[in-house]
Amino acid sequence: MSELARGAAVKMRIDLQDPAQYQMRLGEEELPLNELLGQSLQLEFLGEINCVHCQRKTSKSFAQGYCWPCFKGLAQCDSCIMSPEKCHYDAGTCREPEWGEVNCMIDHFVYLANSSSVKVGITRGTQLPTRWLDQGAVQALPIFRVKTRQQSGFVEDALRAHVSDRTSWQAMLKGDPEPIDLAAQRDQLMELCSHELDELQQRFGLQAIQPLDDAEVTSISYPVLEYPKKVKSFNLDKLPQAEGTLLGIKGQYLIFDTGVINVRKYTGYQLALRKI
Repeated sequence: MSELARGAAVKMRIDLQDPAQYQMRLGEEELPLNELLGQSLQLEFLGEINCVHCQRKTSKSFAQGYCWPCFKGLAQCDSCIMSPEKCHYDAGTCREPEWGEVNCMIDHFVYLANSSSVKVGITRGTQLPTRWLDQGAVQALPIFRVKTRQQSGFVEDALRAHVSDRTSWQAMLKGDPEPIDLAAQRDQLMELCSHELDELQQRFGLQAIQPLDDAEVTSISYPVLEYPKKVKSFNLDKLPQAEGTLLGIKGQYLIFDTGVINVRKYTGYQLALRKI
């Protein structure tokens, strides 16, 4: 058994190529993963978790990598990150106004993606196509450019009355979904939500919420030799070792012949990756 890398885990780096190219990031090390497909590997939790923000040791990770004080105090851990329509920056109660200005008071995109089925989502412009790759989407289409995170949340809220905002990770890991005409889905949603969208444009201005009628669909492929028929997830908190033959990588998941593991879930965990 030979060790390939060790250190605090962060989400895998993914480059949009055909197929997507993955880098495992442990501490200061970045390890190309695509070339390890078909090989027997072991991922071990070394028993220590460090907060991704302040680096202090913590017995439990919150919100994918934070200690409890950071989780309770940082703007990036506030409830409005998961529910952007609840943004309270304008009320003067943002935990970190400067952070909010840089990350929330900037252009966001509302998009449709096909991961397990069609879904709606939002992300900062700097996170495209990373957001789609992290979700395991095989198709994605930006449909609105919106001035702030809160406003993008209002648009998403209107659309999700007709389309899901969630991915079924189990279905996503069982194979690629059937292709979807995302442009047709966009046009249908525009019609169904025309009243709500008009109200939002009247409230915030036409320039604040701009439909992207000419955007093109991005198609994505992933390095997968074989999809599992049944999805079984490893839990490093209960059993510190996950090992098997690496059959694929999709989203932030490693797919072994013995189970799957969400690398992003273990952000801040001290891990070691070994070749068996």
